[in-house]
Amino acid sequence: MSDAVQSVTIVEVGPRDGFQSVGPFIPTPHKIALIGQLHAAGLRRMETTSFVSPSALPQMADAAEIVAVTDRLAGLDAQVLVPTARHAERAFAAGATHLSAVLSVSERHNMGNVRRTPMESVADYAQMVAMMPAGAAMRLNLATAFDCPHVGRIGADAVLALLDPLVAATADVEIALCDTTGRADPTQVRALFAAARDRFPEVRGWAFHGHDTYGLGAANVLAAWDVGIRVFDASVAGLGGCPFAPGATGNVATEDLVWMFDHMGVASGIDLDRLVEAARGVAELPGAQIGGRVRDALAARARKAAA
Repeated sequence: MSDAVQSVTIVEVGPRDGFQSVGPFIPTPHKIALIGQLHAAGLRRMETTSFVSPSALPQMADAAEIVAVTDRLAGLDAQVLVPTARHAERAFAAGATHLSAVLSVSERHNMGNVRRTPMESVADYAQMVAMMPAGAAMRLNLATAFDCPHVGRIGADAVLALLDPLVAATADVEIALCDTTGRADPTQVRALFAAARDRFPEVRGWAFHGHDTYGLGAANVLAAWDVGIRVFDASVAGLGGCPFAPGATGNVATEDLVWMFDHMGVASGIDLDRLVEAARGVAELPGAQIGGRVRDALAARARKAAA
């Protein structure tokens, strides 16, 4: 099958990864309205919120309300981030059915994020897997899989070694390898995904989560695409930045990926015009750190046509 008839799945993470980087609290109705806009644009997978300590991330304090609303959007697969088994219990109690667990390859980053060593988080992840109710789904985000803001480049051997006990807990999972800092390069991305898929063929699916700190977000997505990855995280308007990764900018912009795949003849099912409209609204959020190129390029083209 040629790329011209293939499809890609884009997971919109702006309502979680993007919003968590915004300082002023975004009113819950505004969050819900944006999620509705993104849904109307054709996005059918979103990371809509996270269940974390409200004192650590006040922006996510309305997680239960977000879950209640997104559950009513037709055809939406809404995943919620949970860093520990305790927060997974909260998510299930609120009605979440798709968890997005997270732990870091880098011990220093994991300690800063959840105050656990990576192996302690592996044990915690096994508890999450054990408590999964029938019909629930699991996504595992392996942060700092390519680079750590504290210790630098992460070797593939460290990633594969940590995946051993994680895959042993369950292979019925989608695993996202995450470029938390945006310092990965296409060669590194291509090599790590090839090695991981070869070593763990039993894993249900793989995904790539990238940031655009050095302008390589889309290039890294394409590198992962070249070795068979078909699920990619992105954030509307390039919104984002990790509170535990100093210097990291936002995720690769959703509209940039949609534009790229559209021009490659790869179906995303997303209406670019509606998506860009949503992105323009996000760009006006107070304190938002945004990125992306397509939104501005289309606006400039429109201005030129109108002149």
